[in-house]
Amino acid sequence: MSGGHLERGDPGYAVYLGVFYACMAMMGSIGIYGIAEMHAEWASTGRYVVGETLVEVEVPFENFAKLSTWLFFSGIVGWYCVSRIGWRRTVAGKIGGRRMALLQLMLVGLAAVCLYEVLWTFTVLNAKIAAGVAGGAVPDIDALYVAYPDPSRPWNLIFATKSFLAAFVVCAHALYLSTRPRKPAAG
Repeated sequence: MSGGHLERGDPGYAVYLGVFYACMAMMGSIGIYGIAEMHAEWASTGRYVVGETLVEVEVPFENFAKLSTWLFFSGIVGWYCVSRIGWRRTVAGKIGGRRMALLQLMLVGLAAVCLYEVLWTFTVLNAKIAAGVAGGAVPDIDALYVAYPDPSRPWNLIFATKSFLAAFVVCAHALYLSTRPRKPAAG
C-alpha cells in the first residue's frame, strides 16, 4: 500500500470496494424509495415536501436510524471508499494545469454553497423550534419544513441539513485531496 490510496492488490482494497458497493446500493434504494413515495404523495395530494418520507421512516426498527441518516452515512462512507481506492486512477497526476485549476475552483464554490445551505437550514430549523417553544409547545422537529426556494415544493429541514452537510464534507475532502502534494508513484 502506498500513501493513503489502495491498489487492486492491497489487502484492504476488497473491503473498501465491497463497502463502496454496499453504500451505492443503499443510496440507490433509498433514492428510489424516496422518489416513489414523493410521487405517490404528489399524485394523491398535489403537494409534497422534499425529504419528508426519508425523515419519517426508521430502519431497521422503530426509534433507530431514519432513512435520511442512512443516506447521509452512505454518502460520506461511500465517498471515503472512493477516495481510497479510486483517486490515483482518476485524478492523481492525470488532471493537470487548467483542468485541475477549474476542478479546484468548482470544489471551492460547491463547498461554499453547501456550507451556506447547512448554516441557513440549521438556522431556520432552530428558529422554528424556538418559535414553537415560545408559543408553548415543542414542535415535531422531523415535520418542520421551509417553503424555499419554491413554495409548492417545500424542503424538510432535517433532510436538507443532512444532505447539504454530506455534500459539504464530500466537496471539502475532494478539495483537500486535489490540493495536497502528491508523491510520484513508486515504480
